[in-house]
Amino acid sequence: MTATDPALTALAQGWCALSLLHGRIEAHIERALQTKHDLSVREYSLLDVLSRQHDGEGGHLQMKQVADAVVLSQSATTRLVTRLEDRGLLERYLCPTDRRGIYTNVTEAGLRLLKEARPTNDTALREALDEAARNPELAPLVRAVEALHVPA
Repeated sequence: MTATDPALTALAQGWCALSLLHGRIEAHIERALQTKHDLSVREYSLLDVLSRQHDGEGGHLQMKQVADAVVLSQSATTRLVTRLEDRGLLERYLCPTDRRGIYTNVTEAGLRLLKEARPTNDTALREALDEAARNPELAPLVRAVEALHVPA
């Protein structure tokens, strides 16, 4: 392939469109969450991921799993956890079966904030997708996102 290969150009254009869609959606949700709940998209995502943990076998996530779920490095995830812990939204504790492991749970205050913020997130996502669907270059990507049926 060369830099002028039409397939490469189409692939690059597709990637740019996907990146543009992601950026627009994230910025729209970020503004809504910041304005109404003083939360960033990453903070909301972290609360959401951690709220889905359970006490059964394999129910708690290790920090690497959390980092993968919120698409951050482990060090950035640790800093984010610390910020939310300082706000009283998360708490850390030692794993009862492996004293080297540290788990993170959402506090009652964190669960309340997440419950309040979820409709804002969902509404902002819908608004951003509807706006993007009006752009002919982004409309096929919006349809693809809407067609996905990924388990939470």
